[in-house]
Amino acid sequence: MQQHLQEHQRRAERIETLLQEVAQFRDQQARETTEELVQLLLDLYGEGLARLLDIARRAQSTGDALVGRFAQDELLASLLLLHGLHPLDLETRVRQALDKLQTTLGPRGGTLDLLKIEGARAYLVLNGKHSSCPSSNASLTAKIEQAVHEVAPELEEILIEQNNHHKATMPVTFVPRQRQKKSTREAL
Repeated sequence: MQQHLQEHQRRAERIETLLQEVAQFRDQQARETTEELVQLLLDLYGEGLARLLDIARRAQSTGDALVGRFAQDELLASLLLLHGLHPLDLETRVRQALDKLQTTLGPRGGTLDLLKIEGARAYLVLNGKHSSCPSSNASLTAKIEQAVHEVAPELEEILIEQNNHHKATMPVTFVPRQRQKKSTREAL
């Protein structure tokens, strides 16, 4: 316990030193940008902590059930993902996202299933009647990609096979844009 307190104190002192260095930047734009970044991060984490406390106060549950409630909050879920602390495994998160998307596919008579996750790749199959319009299919593919990446940012690739109940299936590979280091606001 004492070692943890010392480590926290060391980090707090280092943060203070870095903030003092930022305040001394000669380049005003660099100083203002850095200060804004730090403030936005503090605001984001402050809001996350406030939500965590609010959910805990209102909850009728404890332990894993309470942690599950934290994971249902969009902001808290993204903070948990960012730090590798999300209580649900990758496959469960992807399946839940696909279940939510099923309502979008329902009117079209289709289903969306997870075949497997291998490494940083998810293999999905889109079954049923789909539009022959390429832009409509591209829009659907983009919707699927966005929903899956929101819950599973660690995936590097999503492979979607479209099965239109014809003799042959047409595999469609969607490779997401190369992920660059995003600001915390964009990553969440």
